[in-house]
Amino acid sequence: MKQLLPLFLLFMTFSSAFPADRKRENEETMQLAQAYLNQFYSTEIEASHLYQNKNRSFTDSKIREMQAFFGLTVTGKLDSNTLEIMKTPRCGVPDVGQYGYTLPGWRKRKLTYRIMNYTPDMPQAEVDEAIQKALDVWSEVTPLMFTKIYKGVADIMIAFRTRVHGWCPRHFDGPLGVLGHAFPPGPGLGGDMHFDEDENWTTKNATGFNLFLVAAHEFGHSLGLSHSNDERALMFPNYVTLDPSKYPLSQDDISGIQSIYGGLPTAPVKTKRTNVPRACDPDLTFDAITTLRREVMFFKGRHLWRIYYDIADVEFELIASFWPSLPADLQAAYENPKDAILVFKDENFWMIRGYAVLSDYPKPIHTLGFARHVKKIDAAVCDRDTRKTYFFVGIWCWRYDETTQTMDRGYPQRVITQFPGISLRVDAVFWHKGFFYFFRGSKQFEYDLKAKNITRVLRTNTWFKCKEPLNLSSGIEEKVPSGGVEILYHKSLILFTCSIFHLLKRLYSYQ
Repeated sequence: MKQLLPLFLLFMTFSSAFPADRKRENEETMQLAQAYLNQFYSTEIEASHLYQNKNRSFTDSKIREMQAFFGLTVTGKLDSNTLEIMKTPRCGVPDVGQYGYTLPGWRKRKLTYRIMNYTPDMPQAEVDEAIQKALDVWSEVTPLMFTKIYKGVADIMIAFRTRVHGWCPRHFDGPLGVLGHAFPPGPGLGGDMHFDEDENWTTKNATGFNLFLVAAHEFGHSLGLSHSNDERALMFPNYVTLDPSKYPLSQDDISGIQSIYGGLPTAPVKTKRTNVPRACDPDLTFDAITTLRREVMFFKGRHLWRIYYDIADVEFELIASFWPSLPADLQAAYENPKDAILVFKDENFWMIRGYAVLSDYPKPIHTLGFARHVKKIDAAVCDRDTRKTYFFVGIWCWRYDETTQTMDRGYPQRVITQFPGISLRVDAVFWHKGFFYFFRGSKQFEYDLKAKNITRVLRTNTWFKCKEPLNLSSGIEEKVPSGGVEILYHKSLILFTCSIFHLLKRLYSYQ
């Protein structure tokens, strides 16, 4: 009997502790529910009543409102399904109140955005790409256009913040919970969006939250959309794992955004003329030129010409027949010392090894070290002797060290300072046997890198061994030597020489 007494006392201790633990758990659950309803299902006027729990029926009505929104069984009670929804990571924008309807939206169609800071979870280039893709989701179904700026106040200011941050009236709660929030169109905080830096942000890994998906959702708020109770919609408030490669907008999202801004222009779009360029056109210009081992490639629109140093034939192909993933109208290209070529269009570049585009491209040109104001590259060429690559942007020239993979100090410089005699913007350029060949319009300039001067002025298509006569309106004649390169002579120089000859002949005849 004496042995049973300790067991009895132990049983009484535990049994008395169970009600206290259960009471504490119920209080924590109620606090969670009250905080959730206060944040997402009440106006500021209602919030104090709800948080202090002065009116039980008031709280129950908000639970019913929340259950109805998410399509749960409406009981007004904190059942397991309701609590599970409340614990799911989500957007910090309320589901009711001023956000419970579609707002008027921006009065303009061209909006600016600025990324104030970056998360250390991802490379900056990946953050830029995720934000741009998120904006494209909305611009593809509306007439809206978005431009990135790097200083000053943009319409949409984007930042990664934690907990209480600045003047923002909405706070973050640490890992999980609220992932981000945005404000509807308007002055001040209007349009701005914040991401919780305490989350793990990613675009590739399974662990963490996909920045593209969260940003695309928050941009919907920045443009004036409220939350949708359609679980298939991007504007559904809870984080739903989707395949980022698939189109994220539902018909509910499209209908909502187009009710504010309208759809894409319905006027018939004029199709671009698909004239096939002619190799011997006297006005032929090139988009980009690069060497590739023992050949030279000349890019024009959707096409390219290929010539080989030791073969007379010229091949003419579609770019897509070699690299289907590359865009048309490339703007620059060059071959680096590692047997790869880089091609550029706007703010992106692709790397090609052999005849395969590497899988982790395109990448932003800023990863090469360009300043943020550089939006595209006009031309590029690598000096094989020095392993230095020159990038041409307008009248400026940048120099890149292929060995250290960094931009050289002291650049950019004016093109005419680096290459005396080349005073115009460069369309394309490539290296051949120690010379640079600069292309501008229908002309090319052979440039001696050691002497730093222009040695010859040629037509752009002299590499194609054109046999047909060319109509030269600029007073330049062309001759095709046995070597296959046509040398240009100025008529004025010939006429001047003839005049001097006749003048000397007349002087001698008087003697």
